[in-house]
Amino acid sequence: MVDLDDMELIGKTDPAGMLGLVENLPQQCEKAVENIENFKMGPDCLKGKPSNIIISGLGGSAIGGDFIRTCFLNEIKIPIVVNRYYHLPKFVRKRSLVIAVSYSGNTEETLSAYNEAKERKAKIVCLTSGGKMGENCKSDNIPFLSIPRGFPPRASLGYQTLGLIGIFVKLGLVKDKSAEIKESIEVLKSLCNEMKRDVPIEKNIAKKLAVKLQDKIPVIYANQDLTDVAALRWKDQFNENSKSLAFNNVFPELNHNEIVGWEFPSTLLKKFVVIMIRDKKENPQVKKRFEITGNLLGGLASEIVEVWTKGKSIMARLYSSILIGDFISVYLALLNGIDPTPVKRIEELKKQLVM
Repeated sequence: MVDLDDMELIGKTDPAGMLGLVENLPQQCEKAVENIENFKMGPDCLKGKPSNIIISGLGGSAIGGDFIRTCFLNEIKIPIVVNRYYHLPKFVRKRSLVIAVSYSGNTEETLSAYNEAKERKAKIVCLTSGGKMGENCKSDNIPFLSIPRGFPPRASLGYQTLGLIGIFVKLGLVKDKSAEIKESIEVLKSLCNEMKRDVPIEKNIAKKLAVKLQDKIPVIYANQDLTDVAALRWKDQFNENSKSLAFNNVFPELNHNEIVGWEFPSTLLKKFVVIMIRDKKENPQVKKRFEITGNLLGGLASEIVEVWTKGKSIMARLYSSILIGDFISVYLALLNGIDPTPVKRIEELKKQLVM
């Protein structure tokens, strides 16, 4: 068993410092707030309310869109669609707002969607660290929020989510979010103090859960339109950081299909750990679904674990649940004896795509 309290071992296994990036999310969020303050959009973007909003991105650059959709679900009165494809929905037209997000600026699917938005004369705002998208924005006179380079895309969560929040506020689509952002950063700092590397395993919830997940497959269950973005982020982080398969689903949908699948292959069910991301604002019927499903699956899965969000605002609660998963995924990578930062198969796939 790898000792997660061995600081020297952590340094050797994580040479690129992914754990440090996770530990520094609160500070990244503070810098992201400063970054958005100086962002200026042209008068065309500020004219009139859009009829719909499309946030286009992939992977770590799409999670921000899901985060925004959830945060503003009960505030904004126009549809928000997260697009993870080369093409935009056919309803995108002149009165649409397309926010293209590509951390690298070179994501081919997002560049394709950007070009379609331009052809359809939609309003466009971009968020990127540069690349082809940055060049296109400059030549096309499209406003773009520039965020710092040098991060793995998945580790730029603070810059991307708060960048999108800032864009929505500046466009007058939602009210000022300063209070929620301040609370979120405070919650993140508190959680980091509970889960950072020098907190011993007996007091560190992230290390404890990582140990439970070693040689197991996580199945993350969440609440639709509340914590579903956190469940997706957990899955993605297990994939990219831990190099581990993971699966996610949402209530109430999973009670109409997946719950029946917990029978075969019976020899493999003990390899699954069910993680339920809980929230104090759950719909009362969804709360019952969590509890009943946990009882029905008891004895089938290796273990069923509940993780609760922290904070008052929906923003703070989402950040808290995401950060817990980020820590666990890196600690699991260390237990697996693997560097969490490289994503070799993604890079190889991109090389072959352009051959």
